[in-house]
Amino acid sequence: MSTIASEVELDGRAVDELAASFGGALIRSTDATYDEERRIWNGSIDRRPALIARCAGVADVISAIRCAREHEQLVAVRSGRHSYPGLGACDGGMVIDLGQMKGIRVDPQARTARAQAGVLLGDMDRETQAFGLAVPAGIVTHTGLAGLTLGGGVGWLERKYGLTIDQLLSVDVVTTDGEFVRASDEENADLFWGVRGGGGNFGIVTEFEFRLNPVGPTVLAGPVIWAMEDSPNVLRFYREWIKEVPDELTTIVTHRRVLPVPAVPEELHGKHVVVVGTCYAGPVKEGESVLKPLREFGSPLLDGCAPMPFSTHQAMLDPSFPYDWWYYIRSCNLAELTDEVIDVLVDHGLRIASPVTVFSIFHLGGAVARVGEDETAFGVRDAGHTVNVIGITTTADGFDQERDWARGLWAALQPHHQNVYVNFLMEEGEDRIREAYGATKYDRLKALKRKYDPDNFFRLNQNIPPN
Repeated sequence: MSTIASEVELDGRAVDELAASFGGALIRSTDATYDEERRIWNGSIDRRPALIARCAGVADVISAIRCAREHEQLVAVRSGRHSYPGLGACDGGMVIDLGQMKGIRVDPQARTARAQAGVLLGDMDRETQAFGLAVPAGIVTHTGLAGLTLGGGVGWLERKYGLTIDQLLSVDVVTTDGEFVRASDEENADLFWGVRGGGGNFGIVTEFEFRLNPVGPTVLAGPVIWAMEDSPNVLRFYREWIKEVPDELTTIVTHRRVLPVPAVPEELHGKHVVVVGTCYAGPVKEGESVLKPLREFGSPLLDGCAPMPFSTHQAMLDPSFPYDWWYYIRSCNLAELTDEVIDVLVDHGLRIASPVTVFSIFHLGGAVARVGEDETAFGVRDAGHTVNVIGITTTADGFDQERDWARGLWAALQPHHQNVYVNFLMEEGEDRIREAYGATKYDRLKALKRKYDPDNFFRLNQNIPPN
C-alpha cells in the first residue's frame, strides 16, 4: 500500500456528521467541482482523496482533524498546493484544505502582521508593501506562505533579513487531538522551536504572526543574462564578486533556455543562457554601485536590472513555474562554487533539452547564517549555496527524460554535497530528511514528535517519525 493512500474507506455517514457543523465546503468525489478542487500545482501528481475539507476557519480545522482521527483516515494538509512531491494530496483519506483562510492584518506602527494559513506570498506582499514593509518569503507569488514558512523560507530578502521563520513571533496550532494552542518564545517554546523548520510534523498551523521589515517599495532588481557558453567565466567572476557584496544584495544564478516572454527580445527565445537574478534591499543608488561590476562583466545579452516595485520583482519568476506543468526536483547545498562544481554545472546546463527546465543557485550567508544553529529547527545555516535542479515539462511528453537529466546533475554534484534544504526534497526517505537537519537536531525533532504527535497522525510531510 502506498504511503500516500488511505487504508480505511471513509464512511458516508461520517461525512454527513461532519457537514452538520462545518462552515466551509466538503467536496466528495461525486461533486462537480471535485477534479478542480483536487488539482495541485505539480501536474505530474494525480491523486484522488475521498474527501476535501475546505476549511473556513479554525473550528473547521478542529472538526476535520477529529473526524479523521475517529475514522482512521490518512490526512494531507495543504494551503498553497505548491509542494514539489505533492504532499498536500492523497489517494483516499482526507485533504484538509486551508486555502480559504486568507485573512491578513498589518500593524504598520508595530511593524507586525498576522496571516492565516491560506495566504499566498503575493497576498502578503500586497498588504505589507502598502506600508513599505515585507516578510522575506520566496520567489514565486502563488506559493503558499504556510508551507514555505514551516520549512524555513528562502527568498529575495534572505541575506538582508534572514529566512521567513526568522521573522516569526508566534503561531496558532491545532494539535493532533484537535486542541488549539499558541506557541512563541514565551509559550510552548519547544513547539515554537520545532515549527521553525520542522514542517507540518507537529500539528496544523492556522495563523502566523510575523515581524515586518522595511523594504522598498522600490528596489533595484532584475536579471543580467549571458550566453551559457560564457557561464564558466561568469561563474568564476561571480564566485569572487559575491565575497565582497553587502547583505542587502541577494542573487540567484539560473541556467535555462529563455522562455518566450515579452520582457525578453524574441531573438533570445529558446537560447541556452546563464542568468544572475538580483535584488538589492537598500537604497537604489547604493545598489547601482554594488551591481556595476556584474552588469559590466563580459558581454551580457540583456541587462534587466532597474528600479521597480518590490512586488513586481517578486512576481518576475511566476511565468517559469505555473500550475499544471510537470516538475521533478533534486537539490543539495554546497559550501562553495569550486572549479570542479562550475565545470559540472556548465556541462549539464548545456545539455538542457526542455524549453522550461531550469537549475538555480541561491547565494546564502548574510543574515541567514547569523542566527544561531540551535535557535530554530532549520538545519542548513552554514551552507554557502543551495542548488535547485528542476526537470520540467509542460505535459507528460518528455518528462522521463527531464527527470533523468535532473538526477544526473544531482548525482554528478554528489561529491560536493554539504546538506539539503527540506523544502526542496521530493519523497526521498528518512536519511535525506535527517541530512536536512543533522543527526543531533533530528533526534531532538523526533523527541518533539513523540510529545506532540506520538501516533504520527501528521505523516504526509517530510516526515520525522516518532520512533
